[in-house]
Amino acid sequence: MYVSSYRTPFSTYNGEKLKIGVFGASHGKEIGVIVEGLKGGETFDIDELKAFMYRRAAKKGDFSTARTEPDEPVFISGVNGNKLNGETLIAVIENKNQKSSDYGETFRIPRPGHADYTGYVKFGKDFDFRGGGIFSGRLTAPLCVVGGIAKQILEKKGVKIHAFLESVGQVSAKSYNDIDVENYDYRNTTSELPLLDESDSEKINAEIKRAKADGDSVGGKIGCVVLGLKKGVGGTMFNSLESDISRLIFGIPAVKGIEFGRGFALSETVGSIANDEFYYSGEEVKTKTNNNGGINGGISNGMPITFSVAVKPTPSIYKEQNSVDLILKKDVKFTVKGRHDACIAVRAVPVVEAVTALSILDKTL
Repeated sequence: MYVSSYRTPFSTYNGEKLKIGVFGASHGKEIGVIVEGLKGGETFDIDELKAFMYRRAAKKGDFSTARTEPDEPVFISGVNGNKLNGETLIAVIENKNQKSSDYGETFRIPRPGHADYTGYVKFGKDFDFRGGGIFSGRLTAPLCVVGGIAKQILEKKGVKIHAFLESVGQVSAKSYNDIDVENYDYRNTTSELPLLDESDSEKINAEIKRAKADGDSVGGKIGCVVLGLKKGVGGTMFNSLESDISRLIFGIPAVKGIEFGRGFALSETVGSIANDEFYYSGEEVKTKTNNNGGINGGISNGMPITFSVAVKPTPSIYKEQNSVDLILKKDVKFTVKGRHDACIAVRAVPVVEAVTALSILDKTL
């Protein structure tokens, strides 16, 4: 699939036009991404890409891990200066801040809820479990490199993507169902707590602090809005726009669910309410509501694409838990060591934007 002597991806995505592979491990020397299918001649702003990467990076705060990495991509091929040259894009990020000793026992005592056990079943005890290995959220950094470039390419075409926290634990914040998505000011979504409304910061921060103080973690829900996507993008059944977006969204570790528009709430209502009635706005056909998230039959209808993503709490918590010793074959008590996010949904917000941009770009190249 890939003609490259640099690295062999451990996970690949084959889209309509794009082929994407991720390589490396959380505590290996480096992580990276290989992409085929990007058109030459497209330019991007390096500083804007760095700012986007910073949104995903760990920072000092109650919700974030103490492990900080510069996340500076080095382009091995595919880029000349700030321009794509049409070759296979290869970008690497060096890992500089590992504490691998914190993970010395995870190969034999798996963290409940983590991929340690299934990794052991699939790959055996010689698999690199440090920091979660290939299952770690650290591997979303290279996705943000290419996704950040994809976002800039789409913005030149008039397509904008905004993601934000809709809730943390049982505490809700403003969501796309509460606003006029086409005319809203999304500038707050780039802050450390990426919310639609900064007035929600205090209660969201308090929920994260509560979990952290208890030695626990907390999940969250991320909303996403795609503006400016033309009508007719997508296909039926297995080629639906929902299917393509969802496939890349589920490439983000800890994602456990996705719903488009009002999603599961539509199962609790009737067709006369769930249906989005059509009307003419000048020569343009629009819908009075957007309960279906801008997609009918797997194809974009010209309204904003809206969806929400459920992110579970990180399994790496400091509370004592029950596990097993796979070598001694007995039940044990287990306490996780290391540096972990109290709420990984916060840092996953730009990752949702990145993979959404890749999905949309793949369908519109």
